[in-house]
Amino acid sequence: MPPERVFIGLGANLGQAAGTLRQAIEQLGHLPMTAVVAESAFYVTAPVDATGPDYTNAVVEIRTGLQPAALLQALHAIEAEHGRGRPYRNAPRTLDLDLLLYGQRVSDDPSLTLPHPRLHQRAFVLRPLLDIEPALVHPLLGALAGRLSAVADQPIRTGAR
Repeated sequence: MPPERVFIGLGANLGQAAGTLRQAIEQLGHLPMTAVVAESAFYVTAPVDATGPDYTNAVVEIRTGLQPAALLQALHAIEAEHGRGRPYRNAPRTLDLDLLLYGQRVSDDPSLTLPHPRLHQRAFVLRPLLDIEPALVHPLLGALAGRLSAVADQPIRTGAR
């Protein structure tokens, strides 16, 4: 089976966020049957539906032979290595890795919803996602470029890598 085109969102707002994202991107490239093929700029945003320091966010595109469940398990392991806790919903975090798009797969499984259900509602996801692929097509919503205007009220600025 050929490698699948996958997009992963990264975010952190505790510790050395930019450094943590750089380390996580490197770790993604070391996963079995996986290569990082593109990285967005880093962006800084205020927390959405949460409190705490500003987040540093990015998106990477990978090609992987891992199936979605195995990839999700690997993402959770990388988060755990960076001290990710889940004390409550939307808690500040050392690292958050979200499986945004896995090819054109659609899944409503309780353990993994694909595509990520809120990716089109968050500037901190859409902007870096479209940095990598401006013509990206969502399997349910179509072209994502037109969705940026709907999140224009969400402040986002380029951050340090």
